[in-house]
Amino acid sequence: MKTTIMTIFGILIFVSTAVGQSVSQSANQPDKVVLEKMEKTRSELVEKAVAYLRSAQLEDGSFAVSERSGIGTTGIVVAGLLQNGISPDDPMVARGLQFLLKHVQADGGIYAPPGRLKNYETNVMILALVHANRNGEYNDLLKNAERFVRDDQYDELNGYSPTDPYYGGVGYGNKTRPDLSNVQFLVTALHALGNGPDDPTIQKALVFVSRCQNFESEHNPFPLASKNPDGGFFYTGVNGGESFAGKTATGGLRSYGSMTYAGLKSMIYAGLTANDPRVKAAEGWIKENYTLDENPELGKRGLYYYYQTFANTMAALKTDVFTTQKGDKHFWKQEMLETLARGQQENGSWVNAELSWMEGDPNLVTGYVLMALADCTIK
Repeated sequence: MKTTIMTIFGILIFVSTAVGQSVSQSANQPDKVVLEKMEKTRSELVEKAVAYLRSAQLEDGSFAVSERSGIGTTGIVVAGLLQNGISPDDPMVARGLQFLLKHVQADGGIYAPPGRLKNYETNVMILALVHANRNGEYNDLLKNAERFVRDDQYDELNGYSPTDPYYGGVGYGNKTRPDLSNVQFLVTALHALGNGPDDPTIQKALVFVSRCQNFESEHNPFPLASKNPDGGFFYTGVNGGESFAGKTATGGLRSYGSMTYAGLKSMIYAGLTANDPRVKAAEGWIKENYTLDENPELGKRGLYYYYQTFANTMAALKTDVFTTQKGDKHFWKQEMLETLARGQQENGSWVNAELSWMEGDPNLVTGYVLMALADCTIK
């Protein structure tokens, strides 16, 4: 009898340990018990976040805390709520949608005048409205918004040839300098609308994306590619190029986490396969720099944007276990859930102590986290 009790006790300890154990030590996906616990954790994180956002929503239905955020923050929050199964009929979501729809413009865009961020905001609105469009009520709005973001791309119709560094890119709006962050939002929005790799706008975007990679090839003939050929990505290659991680001693641009995941995801949506040298190079950089402790090469700057992009990219890769260069195996969903659980505030929000890119705003950051959590769903 004593032996039986000790055996049962040992099994309980083993199961308890397995639930909290990092899968980086195992080649296999966690068993059913661990998966059920993970989904329970995910649901609890979402529930607390939703409760926080109900208290944070303003009377006009928005979640903005400053004019600088435009309607983008509200769009991110509403998209995150909808992606986690919160109904468009939920009073909080319905009020958020009503606020956003007040910003539908005659040109098809959905943005706050004077349009400083109109391309970014419209792409975010597409991500929200796609999930709210249950019975086709937003079909026309989405069609017009899709046309608007396509028209904003630097291409032949706007006087740019494929040899121009601007080609295929988009900026925040009003024909601002193109960058990889806005391009990945464009590609993601078009993908959400059901457009595949053969979509001409996505293929033009791939031209720009390839030129933001530290990888020299026929697709990236510009000088920056050879100065730091590590396979990662930087912010933009135009006007001399820019990376928020700075420059190398050779004059190249340092790759960093959020842009490398953004670049890889865009390439996947554009139809590149695992055998493409650009994909291999990008995955090689991630294998060398895999972490959830920071935004690689940027520390805590843009950490939650990084988490959202990381999760979205891993979901696009259609892999549950990611293997690093050293052979360590990571069940990324479990690690993401553990990381986010540690970071959730008592009131249910998340916030970054590093204030860059508005991540001191708990509403924006909580929206990013909800979008990441949607990609962590255990199926």
